[in-house]
Amino acid sequence: MKLLIVEGNPRDLIADGCPAYAKNFEATLSAIDSSLDFTVVEPFDAPLNDDDMDGISGVVFTGSSIDAAMDAPECAPQREAMELVFRHGLPSWGSCAGLQLAATVLGGKIGASPKGVEVGLARELILTETGQGHAMMAGRPKHDFAVPCIHRDEVQRLPSGAALLAHNDHCPVQAFAYETGNVDFWGTQYHPELTPRVIATGLRRLGGAEDLGQLLESAEHDEASAAALGGRRAALAMPERATELANWLGHVREQCF
Repeated sequence: MKLLIVEGNPRDLIADGCPAYAKNFEATLSAIDSSLDFTVVEPFDAPLNDDDMDGISGVVFTGSSIDAAMDAPECAPQREAMELVFRHGLPSWGSCAGLQLAATVLGGKIGASPKGVEVGLARELILTETGQGHAMMAGRPKHDFAVPCIHRDEVQRLPSGAALLAHNDHCPVQAFAYETGNVDFWGTQYHPELTPRVIATGLRRLGGAEDLGQLLESAEHDEASAAALGGRRAALAMPERATELANWLGHVREQCF
């Protein structure tokens, strides 16, 4: 099965030390299924076209470190890439900026969270009634789970037809699915593809608190550090951390076969 990964960071940001988010997805998805093949595209450097969809079973939209919201003019290449994917009807996934991108393209509203940046873990997540029965959240508890996150913006109004799956006190939309017409999208505001260590790197790049960074560095291996962050060590390590992505891969396979 071949997946297309749409990198959310331009090359100049990656050269300056921001993550190549596609590589994080490749690592996590390969840990779930080592037989996967990947193609990475970079819309900020070259637009997607119909030929890029040939042989693709599913598409991933990564997070982004650009200092602009997904509805800003400079993010038009990302929006155009997603519009093309939706026209092809391919199952698609979005994390963080990828979720906000989908909300924008599908007619919702995004904006900076009035509660500020949510960083470290998205804590005390709660599944909606719809989320409790949705395949994307299979294996997650109904409430009080935590997953790595780092974001300023959030979805403030869902697109019409979207299904809210999870939320917490900080962010009203932590996960949603849109399965209407030709669009087959699942996504999370948090990052099931990222280790806490990667979040620590992003935090330090933003000048964040060093004590939080140290907890994130050790949380995947140390129960006390995970607990101090509001999570559990096992939940921050593979495979539990990537529960939603494993479920999405299962969904993609169902659509293919």
